[in-house]
Amino acid sequence: MMNSPVLANFCRIYQSLSRDNLHQLKAVYSQHVEFVDAVEKIQGIDALTAYFEHLYENMKYCRFIIDNMVEQNGQACLIWRMEYAHHKINSGKMISVDGCSFVKFSDKIDFHRDYVDMGQMLYEHLPVIGRVIKGIKSKVKA
Repeated sequence: MMNSPVLANFCRIYQSLSRDNLHQLKAVYSQHVEFVDAVEKIQGIDALTAYFEHLYENMKYCRFIIDNMVEQNGQACLIWRMEYAHHKINSGKMISVDGCSFVKFSDKIDFHRDYVDMGQMLYEHLPVIGRVIKGIKSKVKA
């Protein structure tokens, strides 16, 4: 159950995010937001918007489905699935990635950290390294 209107707005915007509406990030993130993911550590809404513009540049599409959330005292953990297709990855076919985000907020999101399996998101879908990673995973399972 979501108590915070800040989180409700955040979820609504994230689940409808596209390259055409990245300006909406300013409605949910504070001016001095700190954003951390497996690739970057970013400070400030302008840098974050530029980062998302770059990410969406070659995407055919990208959407987030928020499956669950735990919220308490100005912080929350959101469990999500990202579905995306990129022209240069996996022959442009859809990739589904499970992840979670930890956020801290007051009147807007002040801190956002994503946790995601980069193999599931990217590495396993690259021609050479993908075969290596899948081979390693099969050996670990054996």
